[in-house]
Amino acid sequence: MLHVDRIRKRFGDLLALDDVSLAVRRGQVVGFLGPNGAGKTTTMRAIMGLISVDGGVVHWDGTPITDAVRRRFGYMPAERGMYPKMRVGEQIQYFARLAGLGAADARAACGEWTDRLGIAARLDDEVQALSSGNQQRVQLAISLVHHPELLVLDEPFSGLDPVAVETMKRVLREQVDAGAAVLFSSHQLDLVADLTDQVVIVESGRVVLDGDVRELRRNSPVRLVRVAYTAPPAPADVPAGWEAEVDGVDATVRVPADVTPAEALATTGRWGDLVSFDFAPPDLSDVFLQSVGR
Repeated sequence: MLHVDRIRKRFGDLLALDDVSLAVRRGQVVGFLGPNGAGKTTTMRAIMGLISVDGGVVHWDGTPITDAVRRRFGYMPAERGMYPKMRVGEQIQYFARLAGLGAADARAACGEWTDRLGIAARLDDEVQALSSGNQQRVQLAISLVHHPELLVLDEPFSGLDPVAVETMKRVLREQVDAGAAVLFSSHQLDLVADLTDQVVIVESGRVVLDGDVRELRRNSPVRLVRVAYTAPPAPADVPAGWEAEVDGVDATVRVPADVTPAEALATTGRWGDLVSFDFAPPDLSDVFLQSVGR
């Protein structure tokens, strides 16, 4: 289990991390969310020992993380962390050897992951000759080649086409099913909601929300009402505390959580002829925006 306990980090006058805590169990994937500059990458670098912290500790299975333990981790940085003129196959095997694999095992693992990730035909190409999406696949192969116990992935879906996204999602689910712990950041909240039930949200270096996605949605102070009409609606007598947005024949209404579906239906039904009606807790994206005050 990964346990980040109240870590702090200051860069000059900037307090980048202010008592950040989170946990990731084996066999669990946790989404790590926040606006740009919120502290996600700094936290991940601290986990991987790439920066020192000014306070707090990072533990794996209850003990401080040593260099030997970190060799059992897989890391995918947001920025390209590869040698651009090294060939793909050589690069993956090189990182596999750094993680402790022998030459034969490194070659076999390289072949396995490049085949699974659809880049087997690019083994002899220089990394700099690849598209950004294929470079991202190489980075994923590097993070997986030594069968890590913990995966720390910073924006792993960036630059991927829909086919590669589905491949990435399948691979991450397989790793979790095999017992790995996965912490990943992403601005694509639909992917986060699809892959994980647990999220940690940071803003300005502090954790502002941490919990099960379903519970966070359920505990939100608002509900979303989505209604479609036969013609553009004319919202009238909108109750206090309700916010209605109309887009053509569709309306999205934010209502307080104590409003019942029957009340919402009765009110929105007076605005026009209904085609469909949906009443639900807010999406993860709405929870995120509420938590960071946007």
